[in-house]
Amino acid sequence: MANQEHLAILAKGVEAWNAWRRENPHTSPDLADADLSGKGSRGAHLDGRNLGCANFSDANLQGADLFHADLRGANLIGAHLRLANLTRATLLGADLSGKELYGTNLSGAILDHANLSNAALMSASLSFAILGDARFDHATLGFTSLGAVDLSTVKGLESVIHRAPSTIGIDTIYLSKGRIPDSFLRGAGVPENLITYMKSLTGAAFDFYSCFISYSSQDQDFAERLHADLQAKGVRCWFAPEDLKIGDKFRSRIDESIRIHDKLLLVLSRNSITSAWVEKEVETAFERERREKRTVLFPIRLDDEVMETSESWAADIRRTRHIGNMTGWKDHGSYAKAFERLMRDLKAGQGANSKTDT
Repeated sequence: MANQEHLAILAKGVEAWNAWRRENPHTSPDLADADLSGKGSRGAHLDGRNLGCANFSDANLQGADLFHADLRGANLIGAHLRLANLTRATLLGADLSGKELYGTNLSGAILDHANLSNAALMSASLSFAILGDARFDHATLGFTSLGAVDLSTVKGLESVIHRAPSTIGIDTIYLSKGRIPDSFLRGAGVPENLITYMKSLTGAAFDFYSCFISYSSQDQDFAERLHADLQAKGVRCWFAPEDLKIGDKFRSRIDESIRIHDKLLLVLSRNSITSAWVEKEVETAFERERREKRTVLFPIRLDDEVMETSESWAADIRRTRHIGNMTGWKDHGSYAKAFERLMRDLKAGQGANSKTDT
C-alpha cells in the first residue's frame, strides 16, 4: 500500500512534490497501489519509485520523470505520457496501446509482453529496451531510435506505419539475428543492399533464394502480382518498375541487381521471347553461371511459346532447364497451385531440376 504521508505531499501539487524530493534525496517514496487517476503530475519527479499497481488512468504524466520506476501492474489507460522519461522503467505487460508517446524516452525500459499497438512513437527512444513478445501492431514510427534492441520476437512489425526514417542500429540487427521483417526495415529507411545481406552478416540461414524478376513490360500485370505475392511470403525479390529509383542508370542498375540476387526469375512468354531487353538479362545470368559455376536462371512460362520458338537463347533454355508452368495464372486455383510449387522450388538449399515441365 502507498505511504499516506507521501500521497499527501503529492496531493499538494507537482511543485511541492518536486521540492520535497530535492530536500529529501535519500528518501524512497512508495506510491504502490495509489489511486492517482485524473491527477495532474506533469513534470513530476517520480523516478526510481515503487508505482506497482498504481492507478494512473487519465493522469497527466507529460514530461514526468519516471526513470527506473516500477510500473508493473499500473493502470495507464488514458494516461498522457508524451515526452515522459521512462528510461529503465519496468513496464512488464503494460497496456500502452494507442498511447501518444511522441518524444518519450523508453531507453532500457522492460517492455516484455507490453502492448504498443496503435501507439504513436514518433521521435521516441527504445534503444536498449527489452521487447520480448511485445506487440507493435499498426504502431506509428518516425525518427524513432531502435539501437541495441532485440526485435526478433516483437509481434506486428509488418503492420507498423512509418512516417519518417528511424534509426536501426547494426547492434539491433545482430541481436535480432537478422529476424526482422524486410518491410519493416525498408519503412525505417534501411538500405536495400543491407537488407539483402543482413542474414548472411548475422549467420542466419535464408529461407528462400532471393530473386530478380525478368519479364516483358507487356506482362506487367503478372509481374506485379508475382512480385507482391513473393514479398508477402518473405522472398526477397526485385523488379524494375517498382524498385528502380529515379536517376538510376537503368542498365547498370539492373545488372547490379542480377548480380546481388540468387536467382534470375525469368518470365517466358511470347512477349518476353521477342524482347532484346530480356535476352540481355538472360545473357547476364548465363555469364554469372559460368563464372560462379552454379545455377542462377530460374525460368517460368505463361504460355507455350518457349516450347515452339526458334529463338536460340530461348530454345536453349527449353532444352536444358526445368521451366515452371504458370500458363493458368489468370485462374485463381491454377495460380495458387503453381505458386505453391514455385515457393517449394525457391526454398534455399533445394537443388536445381534440369527436367522441363511440359
